Amino acid sequence: MAHLQKLRTASILKWVSSNFDANHLRLLAQPIGSFPNAQSPRLYRTKRTESCENAGRISRAVQQEAQAALLDYLYGNRGLYFADAENMSKNSPHFLNKLLKCVGNGKEIRRSIDRYLLYHPPNEFEPFFESLGLKPSEVVSFLPSKSMFLVDESLMLHNYAVLCHYGVARNKIGKIYKEATQVFQYDLKVLKSKLRAYEELGLTRFAIANFIVSSPYLLVGDVDAAFVEVLERLKSLGFETSWIQGNLSESDSYNWGRILEVLSFLREIGCSNKQLGELLGHHPDIVFDASGERTFVLVGILLKFGCTMSQMCSVVLQFPQIEVMKFVSNMRRCFVFLNEIKMEVTEIGKIVHSQPLLLGSIALKSTNTLLLHLKIGKKELSKYIQENPLEMKNWVFGRTLRPLELGENLRSKTHKMKFLLDIGFVENPNKMTEAINKFPVNAWELQERFDCIVEAGLDREDVCKLIKKYPPVLCQSKKVIEMKIDLLVNHLCYPLSAVLNFPRYLTCGIKRVKHRAFMYKWLKNQATVDPGCALSSIFYPSDPCFLRKFVTHNPSGPQVWQDLKNKIYSE
Repeated sequence: MAHLQKLRTASILKWVSSNFDANHLRLLAQPIGSFPNAQSPRLYRTKRTESCENAGRISRAVQQEAQAALLDYLYGNRGLYFADAENMSKNSPHFLNKLLKCVGNGKEIRRSIDRYLLYHPPNEFEPFFESLGLKPSEVVSFLPSKSMFLVDESLMLHNYAVLCHYGVARNKIGKIYKEATQVFQYDLKVLKSKLRAYEELGLTRFAIANFIVSSPYLLVGDVDAAFVEVLERLKSLGFETSWIQGNLSESDSYNWGRILEVLSFLREIGCSNKQLGELLGHHPDIVFDASGERTFVLVGILLKFGCTMSQMCSVVLQFPQIEVMKFVSNMRRCFVFLNEIKMEVTEIGKIVHSQPLLLGSIALKSTNTLLLHLKIGKKELSKYIQENPLEMKNWVFGRTLRPLELGENLRSKTHKMKFLLDIGFVENPNKMTEAINKFPVNAWELQERFDCIVEAGLDREDVCKLIKKYPPVLCQSKKVIEMKIDLLVNHLCYPLSAVLNFPRYLTCGIKRVKHRAFMYKWLKNQATVDPGCALSSIFYPSDPCFLRKFVTHNPSGPQVWQDLKNKIYSE
């Protein structure tokens, strides 16, 4: 347990900042072992784009002529081995472009380059390093300050040849040179002895070549003890060397000491050999992705929020089908969201402690998007999540968001539903939701409006039928309903039951109702219209239609119409 305590303080918690800093996670996304003095990506992309454009303007025939000229110079004039000279001429396009810029794209390219190289000897390290797989921006930092000819670096050429003969691809040797430059200054036979030491572990040349490309520092110092220990542990779990090779990327660099720490930690939190074998079989990235760094970040998060060793073991053994990097990213996204809605740290800890698999498995939408579509404030949402943490799985990318019904809204919705059921609405979820959404008021206001119509003289059953037939009636306030009933009964002298055949009357604008009612009453007093016209004939037609049908039949009608309109609509 002393080792575990050391692991907690030194190897785990240092990976997690107190605020889960976004910059830290951006660093996690960078390749391990990235060269610190490399040119900035932006500048390098600019140069690279320029090179690609130049290469695109060079015909294949011209390129072949240039390659042949460089091969002649390196092999014939400089005395390099043919295989090395050929590799340099065919795998240094950036250097060839520079040569072609110097001689132009005229005729007799090969002869022009031969003549130019004869009088302007190039720095041979440029095409050499480029052919090893180094980027043009990286080549500059490795050029010797006092030499421009490869033969001056005999030890470098010797060790380069050893790696080539051993089976390491030439375009991968640049990675070894960049990360373990001292290897190329070994005295004769030193590098061979180091390679032989790894062969004595039972590894094939092919396997060793892969391992040293993915971890060049294995060639520095004695046989790496952590590397050997990892191989032995993985072999004891049933994994062959070929499986390990298959899970390594030559573009990355691996820290076998950290991988060993991950394996040790997984065992110490309670994973048996059988469980560990099954876990790595499904999730090899737990130990190989960034050499287990992201696993340590995950462990650090769980530790900081109070998870015990057994709980962490449970999380690991139930790990979902998702990359560790994505899992950590999702968990951080959830933490940021909970922090942005002002949830207390202790409450966030409870959720992380109780729902770690949920938080790592879901890709939440942004905080602003959730607040906008859920139609809820930060404090209410924080309280809701504390009571219903599993609801967060419905707020991920690809899911449609619907407003949350909380507190007073939820109670109001329940009361509205009860009211509608009482007056006879069918208990159909879709129709009920549609009906509820039509009434932007409280249930007691709906009941008040309903009672107002009943108290005016209609039977309750008739009012229920009226509302079911035309629900917008209840969107009118009690005062407006009373005014319209008064106009209907006391000014037009119609029975209240007339609204049963034309419920739309109760939803017409109050000024329109007054205008039509007073105009119709004047026309009736002038004996211009029949006293028993249907309500729909009076209040449904448009103004021009109403004028043609009723008003213009009386010579004074249009003027009375306009005077009433001016008076009513100016109030």
